[in-house]
Amino acid sequence: MENEEDKSDRRKFLKLGALAGGAVLLGSAISKAVSLENPKETGEKVKVLTADGKLVEVDSCHLKHHPAVSQMAILESRKGIEGKKFIMVIDLGRCGNARKCIEGCQKMHHKAAPTEWIKVKEMKDEGLSSPYWMPQPCFHCDNPPCTKVCPVDATFKREDGIVLIDNERCIGCRFCMAACPYNARSFNWADPVLPFGATEEAYSPETSFPAKRGTVEKCDFCPDMGKHGILPDCVTACPNGTIFYGDENEDSVTNGEDTFRLSELLKNRAGYRYLEDLGTEPRVYYLPPVNRNFPFEEDTVAHNTEDYKAI
Repeated sequence: MENEEDKSDRRKFLKLGALAGGAVLLGSAISKAVSLENPKETGEKVKVLTADGKLVEVDSCHLKHHPAVSQMAILESRKGIEGKKFIMVIDLGRCGNARKCIEGCQKMHHKAAPTEWIKVKEMKDEGLSSPYWMPQPCFHCDNPPCTKVCPVDATFKREDGIVLIDNERCIGCRFCMAACPYNARSFNWADPVLPFGATEEAYSPETSFPAKRGTVEKCDFCPDMGKHGILPDCVTACPNGTIFYGDENEDSVTNGEDTFRLSELLKNRAGYRYLEDLGTEPRVYYLPPVNRNFPFEEDTVAHNTEDYKAI
């Protein structure tokens, strides 16, 4: 049976052991913190944008790299949002080529010129008719030819109607670009210029971010915003309310100011789908350019919207 002196000695031993163990853990933590604060440079330079918009080069060790995305998270992003069928309606009578939809999209997805996921094109139906401006995003077709030619299932159709690209799978073969009749896709020929700290964000096909060199990208319909009931930046940035976004299952679309029943809007305004005879079944509808808000004006600034080289 232990006497009081033995118990006292034992308590001292345990206390010293705990202090020693704590010192080891604290030393390990301090060492780890020091190594994080003063990382060893790799010699690999990465271009980043500072908060004030300046392009600088820093060693890759100074960027906090996001943890690997779990396979489960990727699988969830491929399923889509249950009960949703995202859709877009573009009123051509409201478009004045302000290009704010492009600017909003680029800012939202950290894209710089000449990359443009939305292209605003000058259109004319026939010789005597008046020209008009036509915004063209990805059409997120219900019968998409792009998904059928991808050899690695990198581009896929979700239950909520959205077509996405997983750049963790994409091998850069560009078969999908050749198959798309709308020229809605572009290719990352160079390392993308990312805002400082961007690598802290975990990659997801739902955000198309961060981008990766040697992969295909396109308009993603902003499902990460749609799931929370937030309108994409291309919708809210337009000063004329040209683009409407919504849910076909709810029979409702809005531009943030005006909200319509989708079925009534398309019926009353003779809504149509671009190149519908191809059988692609696009999820973007157009309203004809009648009763325009303002007359057509020529584009006085040359824009280079191509961000990929000739194949």
